[in-house]
Amino acid sequence: MALLEKGAQAPCFKGLNQNEELISSDDFKGKKLILYFYPKDNTPGCTAESCNLSDNYDYWLKQGYEVVGVSPDSVASHKKFADKYGFQFNLISDPEHEILEAYGAWGLKKLYGKEYMGVLRTTYVIDENGVVVELFSKVKTKDHTNQISTALDIK
Repeated sequence: MALLEKGAQAPCFKGLNQNEELISSDDFKGKKLILYFYPKDNTPGCTAESCNLSDNYDYWLKQGYEVVGVSPDSVASHKKFADKYGFQFNLISDPEHEILEAYGAWGLKKLYGKEYMGVLRTTYVIDENGVVVELFSKVKTKDHTNQISTALDIK
């Protein structure tokens, strides 16, 4: 499935977070959401991206945004990752790729000339009405907060 476009209605989702709590898109009705998809817990790029969003979590809350990460890792893996770095936001486990596929974040990748299916690092900014207002398919992992705030023209 292709990436969603700006103006598209964000698909509904649900999954377990790092604390084995069911998190769904309904939890964010009337709220703005930064929904980011990343390949794997505790890898350099994914750690940089998650830590950047975590280090700026209070900033995002003050701007009226909630942050949620999604990867195919297990709930237990997310728990270790969140505890290790002190993440205060939800990390949803999506081992069956249902959320990833719905958002076009699961697809064909290439590495050293070999093709395989995997997570396409993607971030969506979703407004209070569940509409995609911005998306990033070329994520600056170490500077993602600045990348998002610049695109949204947030000072």
